[in-house]
Amino acid sequence: MRTMANDFANGGRKNRGRLIRRWIVVGGFAAAVLIALGASVWARAGVASVAKPDAKPDAEASRAAFLQVYRVLTSPRCQNCHPAGDAPLQGDDSHVHIQNVKRGPDGHGLYGMRCDTCHQAANLPGAHMPPGNPKWSLPPAKMKMVFVGRPAGELCRQIKDPKQNGGRSLDALMDHIANDDLVGWGWNPGDGRTLPPLTRPETVAQLKIWIDGGAACTP
Repeated sequence: MRTMANDFANGGRKNRGRLIRRWIVVGGFAAAVLIALGASVWARAGVASVAKPDAKPDAEASRAAFLQVYRVLTSPRCQNCHPAGDAPLQGDDSHVHIQNVKRGPDGHGLYGMRCDTCHQAANLPGAHMPPGNPKWSLPPAKMKMVFVGRPAGELCRQIKDPKQNGGRSLDALMDHIANDDLVGWGWNPGDGRTLPPLTRPETVAQLKIWIDGGAACTP
């Protein structure tokens, strides 16, 4: 005949069995979670280990791109307003302005020979008639920004130097060439004048390659 003590002992063994089974289930679940987390961390580490490092600026492509920009900057449409002297240049042959016009301190000419005396807000109709833009001028005397006669490497270093380019960063230089109205005149010069060798969007695209590659210059 079973005693109360026997029943208690049997009940204790049953309870312990249930507890053990529960701990086995809980422990197995925890182990599975830890294994899954470990696999995830390992996988991320593995991906990180094979990920390519950030690409370095492509200096060779940068220099090649600037040579394309250089063709534009030294075309008559650009360099005629960036002369080495104090007289603007004219024509596709870049001859000195025939009216003996001078730069003046602000780049807008001197006295009765101010640029806007002949150059209006827009091109006058007809071949070789005076071109126009509201901002028609040369760079000011204190920062001439000479293009004429500059080798590619020298002009490259010049236009990215804020001390020589009007205080512009590379981003500001990009914006200037992409959006400035007077710069844009170079691609809308009026009848009888040749266009630069690249379109404006092509020029901006090459300028971006140059800048993205570290604005590298030839020696």
